[in-house]
Amino acid sequence: MARSLNRVQLIGNLTRDPELRYTPSGTAVCTFGLATNRSWTTESGEKKEDAEFHRIVAWNKLAELCSQFLTKGRKVFVEGRLSTRNWTGQDGSQRTTTEIVISDMILLDNKGTRKEEVIEDVQEETKEEEKKGKSKSSSKTEKEEEISEDEEVSPEDIPF
Repeated sequence: MARSLNRVQLIGNLTRDPELRYTPSGTAVCTFGLATNRSWTTESGEKKEDAEFHRIVAWNKLAELCSQFLTKGRKVFVEGRLSTRNWTGQDGSQRTTTEIVISDMILLDNKGTRKEEVIEDVQEETKEEEKKGKSKSSSKTEKEEEISEDEEVSPEDIPF
C-alpha cells in the first residue's frame, strides 16, 4: 500500500484568546485562531502582503495547556494534521470546515520562557502516556506548580 502524509507546521500569531470546552465525556478541547503572513515583491517592484487565517484545535492535556498559556497576539509554533468536518447548520444548509488538529505547540515569544519548558515536558509526558494507554489524573505537574505566574526570567537564566 502507498504511504501518505498529513502534516501541517505553522508559525503565526493568535487572532483570539483560546476557548476551552469539555465534551460530555469530559475530554478537553481548545480552539483558537492563528494568522500566518507572507510578503512578496511583484515584477513591477511593488511589495505585497497577504494573511491566512487558520482554525486550530487541541485535545486533552494539550488543550488545557493552550488555554492556560496562550493569549491573543502571542507567537506560536504548532504542528498537527489537517481535518475536514461536515455538518448541517441550524438553517438546514450543509457546512464544511477545515481545521488543524495539533499534536504539538511551542511558544515563540519571550513571555514566560520557563513556562515553555514546562509545556514541552508535559507534552512529552502526555505522548508517553498515550503510547502506554494511561491517562494522567492531575491537571498540573510538579514543575507547573513550582512556577509562579509573576516570576520573571532574567537573561542569565537562559541556557543559550
